[in-house]
Amino acid sequence: MLTVLAPAKINLTLEVLAERSDGFHEIRSVIQTINLCDSLNLQLSPNIEFKSSMPDLVPEESLISKATSLLRQATGCSKGAAIEVTKRIPLVSGLGGDSSDAAAILCGLNELWGLGLSRLKLVELASQLGSDVAFFVYGGTAVVRGRGEVVNPLPPLPRRWVVVMMPAVPRMERKTERLYARLKASYYTDGQVTEGLVALLNRGGEVMPSSLFNVFDGIARDSFTGLGEYWQRFVEAGTQEVHLAGSGPALFTLIRDRAEAERLYRSLQQRGLESYVVETMAAIDDLV
Repeated sequence: MLTVLAPAKINLTLEVLAERSDGFHEIRSVIQTINLCDSLNLQLSPNIEFKSSMPDLVPEESLISKATSLLRQATGCSKGAAIEVTKRIPLVSGLGGDSSDAAAILCGLNELWGLGLSRLKLVELASQLGSDVAFFVYGGTAVVRGRGEVVNPLPPLPRRWVVVMMPAVPRMERKTERLYARLKASYYTDGQVTEGLVALLNRGGEVMPSSLFNVFDGIARDSFTGLGEYWQRFVEAGTQEVHLAGSGPALFTLIRDRAEAERLYRSLQQRGLESYVVETMAAIDDLV
């Protein structure tokens, strides 16, 4: 049996530059994995079988199934696998759980089936599954461009604690599509916030709260019913710098001191708010 971890992510920056001719948007984003992880157990089997610990997750309807099918089609591999997914990343949260699971499937089955695909080939396949999947083939700290499929790893972010809060707001159908549709040209930026953070990381500088940015921070508060109230409760629990994770509705804050992070986490828990205290993660080991 092979066990593969699928980490969540946060966007340290997320800028939209323009709408593309293919209907997607041109973005610039620095993305960081955190050790809030799903776990996937993979075992050779005559057929493809899925099992999940979370009733709301139907693996056959997720990117997990699509990634498995794509890998078999691309390689002509006829081997099977029993795939058991233990979910810890909240569903449809902006933390990238489905995309991360898909990348974990590509990397895990590549090893389990002895396919020997390079990281570049896995990234090529990942890009066919969704905009965030390619990033998760790398993990760690990276800048993404295009619609998210062009990934350039960066020097690791100095170890930081991340407090994540999951607001109990109604889920939004086609969430990401609807948030992008609400973007006006006035929300577009030139990518300089992201490039500034890239330069900072490349020279080993201190990442300050003012370095973080998410174009959807304001839009999401007007889109998710009650999100503004949860945002305020996060601030009242003891932090000033709160950002949306991806397209939300999960919220996070980046903290340098472990004791401070744990105090904030306890404060959120005492208020009855679903929350997590986790760390930033380095990239996975290089593939052949």
